[in-house]
Amino acid sequence: MTQTLAMMRGRFDPSRHGALLALVVIVLFNLAVTPNFLQAQTLFVNISQVATIAIVAMGMTLVIATGGIDLSVGAVMALSGALAPLIFLSDFATANPGLGLAASILVPIVVALCCGIFNGVLVSVLNVQPIVATLIFFISGRGLAQVLTNGNLQTFTNPSFSYLGTGRVLGLPFQGWLVLLIAVVLFWVVTRSVFGRQLLAVGGNERAARLSGIPVHRVKIGAYVICAGLSGLAGLIVVAINSASDAARIGNLMELDAIAAAVVGGTLLQGGRAPIFGAVLGAVIIQLVKYTLLANGIADEVALIAKAGIIIAAVYLQQARKE
Repeated sequence: MTQTLAMMRGRFDPSRHGALLALVVIVLFNLAVTPNFLQAQTLFVNISQVATIAIVAMGMTLVIATGGIDLSVGAVMALSGALAPLIFLSDFATANPGLGLAASILVPIVVALCCGIFNGVLVSVLNVQPIVATLIFFISGRGLAQVLTNGNLQTFTNPSFSYLGTGRVLGLPFQGWLVLLIAVVLFWVVTRSVFGRQLLAVGGNERAARLSGIPVHRVKIGAYVICAGLSGLAGLIVVAINSASDAARIGNLMELDAIAAAVVGGTLLQGGRAPIFGAVLGAVIIQLVKYTLLANGIADEVALIAKAGIIIAAVYLQQARKE
């Protein structure tokens, strides 16, 4: 037993396994302190809440892996979430329910993909700094969504569309399975596909990647397009959960949560790494920290301070790993 513990201590590396250790500590703390933590309803609530963070964080991971950053994810969510009710509440959708439902999902995602092309072109072709390029849509995207809706709250009753946010598969929330599916696909893309290898090469050393013939522009644009598409999907899920669309609130501060989840999950801000399941783990930690504070009567604002502390700890561990 003593030898086993010694081996475990020898193999444990805080810079590699710190996120997993943090998750274990949070779960144990909740088991000891938080009432009703083991109830199924608590699990369902956390899965529903973490799904959107995880989906956006996976896209953010790809962007950061190229050495970039995307501050526009929350605005893309707001735009996507504003468009969907406008479409399926229109006269066309009322007359053609099936086509209207399909259009209310596809059109917002296509618009989100176009936002990703816009960001990607600014960053890769026009050489605008990623934080500046995505700041443009960070500012204008939510404003555009509010213009489209006249700043009004859109409420609706559409069981087919709401399935995105309230549906269950094998007893678990639909969006939880969606997160798992996206994670498996992106993990395969990063580890097995040519695009994934090019993505990591661009983030590791862009000049060397360019000299070796990798289409750096296309790879970077692809990362921003995937990130924006996933953000659009997350916006639809938020709207479906609430059966309402508020362009001023959808995706608010999501860029902070997504970056935090990616960094906590092991993504290097310098690029070159894209731990997809690490981003999901980071999202779970961020969500559980928020849940723990709220469930124990601590103000929501304190969660922002806690998130900042988590990011500082994750970056410190990254620096320690580099050294």
